[in-house]
Amino acid sequence: METAIKAARPVWQNANGPQPRLPERPQESGSPVAGRAPTAIVYCEGNFARVDGKTANGLVRHSQAYRILSVLDSHHAGGDSGEILDGILNHIPVFGDLETAVTHEAVIPDTLIYGMAPSDGKLSSEDRNVVLDAITLGMNIVSGLHEYLSDDPEIAAAAKSRNVSLHDIRKPRNSKDMRLFDGSVANVKAIRIAVLGTDCAIGKRTTATLLARALNAQGIKTILVGTGQTGLMQGAKYGVAMDAIPPQFCCGELEGAIVAASEGEQPDVILIEGQGALSHPAFCTSAFILRGSQPDAVILQHAPMRAHRCDFPTMAMPDPADEIALIEAFADTKVIGVTLNHEKIAEVEITDAIGRLSRTLGLPVTDALSRPGKRLADLVLSAYPQLRSVSVASAV
Repeated sequence: METAIKAARPVWQNANGPQPRLPERPQESGSPVAGRAPTAIVYCEGNFARVDGKTANGLVRHSQAYRILSVLDSHHAGGDSGEILDGILNHIPVFGDLETAVTHEAVIPDTLIYGMAPSDGKLSSEDRNVVLDAITLGMNIVSGLHEYLSDDPEIAAAAKSRNVSLHDIRKPRNSKDMRLFDGSVANVKAIRIAVLGTDCAIGKRTTATLLARALNAQGIKTILVGTGQTGLMQGAKYGVAMDAIPPQFCCGELEGAIVAASEGEQPDVILIEGQGALSHPAFCTSAFILRGSQPDAVILQHAPMRAHRCDFPTMAMPDPADEIALIEAFADTKVIGVTLNHEKIAEVEITDAIGRLSRTLGLPVTDALSRPGKRLADLVLSAYPQLRSVSVASAV
């Protein structure tokens, strides 16, 4: 095992040629300094600002759990991650390799986050080397893969030798500790709204995050319950990685997270992050989300210019009207609005696209990323005008 670790060590530890001076780590064992969020580099080689880079994309837009220092993707090296992703500077740089990213910092960062969501959910040989290099430096590893790094003999041994942690976000609790659905979600007083979509990797989590921010800004206490690895990495206080839970426990585990959020926070609104799409044959998580959360309402995310399902080039995207009909037939709920994913739509055409979709569906439509947060909040306030009194009361 020692041989494997040495083989994976970073190139700057090689004796051939001049080596840059590595920053020092001010604390032992890769543990973050008490009282501050751990620092992190997000690994996203070849996928930043693309569909499979959705974890990295989400983390540079919003992260409460980690202070994101940089992104690794040689395809965008030298750029600003915010400008690449959204056309707005966020001063989180993109580097081509781990060596450059680490030597850019005054101290070695606490964490390397695996920032991709590949369709097979597994680690490539190139990815493995980067993870081992980071471990050699004493960095903790956070991963949302279906392949658990803590179960990998080589990676686990390397982490143990450096006394660093491996955090597999998708690794569930033992079945004996999971809960079954018991109907207690019906006692939750908060308005429950699920943010679903017509496909996977379409922006449901981003919309839910921005909607929570917009409602809270108006004094309407809103809690987001995460259901995927990215939301949990971002710091969702309540949630569960739905696609890693045995089916018989999915509804109960989600129900438990919602009940805990209700009891712990006493919110006015609970948002539930969607996964996949109810009509998508490759995913069953939307069905469990609708059953487990028993939402009062649904907001649907749709990408009008997406011709086929992500990773399924022979599977056409559904008509949003059909998806709405399916959702409302499957669950005792109503779709109160639609949010637009404007991929492949020019900025000057977004307003027209919103108008066309709204007229076609007979529902309010907005774009969470390109339009003001107030318009997003208005989707909820129009459906639940009683929340306006909560907003006014909080402002007094």
